[in-house]
Amino acid sequence: MLEEFFKIKERHSSVRTEVIAGITTFLTAAYIVFVNPDILSATGMDQGALTTVTCLTAGLATLLLALWANVPLMMAPGMGLNAFFAFVLVAGQKLPWQTALGVVFLSGVFFLILTWLGLRERIVHAIPMSLRLATSIGIGLFIAFIGMKNLGLIVKNDATLVGLGPLTPPVLLGLLGLLLIAIFEIRKIRGSILLAILIIAVIGMLTGFSPVPTGLVAIPPSISPIAFKLDIMGALKLSMWANIFAFMFVDLFDSLGTMLAVCREAGLADEKGDIVELPVMLKADALATVGGALLGTSTTTTYIESASGVSDGGRTGLASVVTALLFLLAAFFTPVIVAIPAFATAPALIAVGIFMMRGVRDIDFYNFEEGLPAFLTFVMMPLSFSIAKGLAFGFLSFVLIKICLGKAKECDPFLIGAAFFSALSLIY
Repeated sequence: MLEEFFKIKERHSSVRTEVIAGITTFLTAAYIVFVNPDILSATGMDQGALTTVTCLTAGLATLLLALWANVPLMMAPGMGLNAFFAFVLVAGQKLPWQTALGVVFLSGVFFLILTWLGLRERIVHAIPMSLRLATSIGIGLFIAFIGMKNLGLIVKNDATLVGLGPLTPPVLLGLLGLLLIAIFEIRKIRGSILLAILIIAVIGMLTGFSPVPTGLVAIPPSISPIAFKLDIMGALKLSMWANIFAFMFVDLFDSLGTMLAVCREAGLADEKGDIVELPVMLKADALATVGGALLGTSTTTTYIESASGVSDGGRTGLASVVTALLFLLAAFFTPVIVAIPAFATAPALIAVGIFMMRGVRDIDFYNFEEGLPAFLTFVMMPLSFSIAKGLAFGFLSFVLIKICLGKAKECDPFLIGAAFFSALSLIY
């Protein structure tokens, strides 16, 4: 039955290989179970409920992708987007978290409409590669900055805006965690981030700098404090459209880029290099974002960590079924998850930021037509503490440079429209 449904033999795999691949993907991405609640709880949302919702969303979204598209990919609340939710919308713009969830919900609905109309791929081709790369880089810088801030390594300084914080024992433990991640990555040890988080948490508990878990296994905390509490009407205000667009844009390139890269690595492209199941995967991604917002979490996206399972031989949705079940099972270990201190999870944010910086080598900074808009995109994200502002500066500068050079015809109408709305978002 498994063989026929998932086409395991047809894709030159086996049940054993798929199970191992699913476990590998889970171990590589399981850090999200610790990090996502830690980030979103800064908004005032209940951390126990967030832990359950994170596990539920990752498990159910991954299961949807596995059974509908039969691909070895996983989905979970996206890194960077959860930071945008917590630190820009709620902390920066002073939005209630309920309204911020409404923004996420609407971005998912519009995303779903664009996908069904076939416009999602059209928008991708409208944005130059340099700006796509810069978006990922900027989010990487943004999330690494938040990691350093959460760790206490970077603190507010009235003279210089920011400065180096005191090297207290928790900060030193966090830096040790970052060193461990680096060593594990160099040694190619699976689950490097998760392993480092657990090691630092245990050291923190043994030294008295973090609490000891009250237990190991427990009934998952209720999701009622955050589930179905979103404020959709509050998110429909004109001032919210820039945020909705930012969530849509980032999720667009994050998920699509991951889907194309991992599926090609898994040999799921046809002779023309196209991914046959891509439309179904995109619809599943949009539905997962809508469902995640209803449950009470930020945008759900496809994870590049799926490539770890593919590298272990994963070729079908069976691998993702295994990953999904492990995420659902993780909800029962909430006492351990809640006890993980911020100085143990902060290095994970810094490490993810490093991973997202890799595309910087592909931007031609000698060509100012490409280099300047890309630079403004990724440098303005952490400096303005806003992904949306970084995107606005990137789109607007790219189009203005082309117009001034008499090359307006090189700008796709979608890009010109994005630049126009970017200008409005910066003015109002």
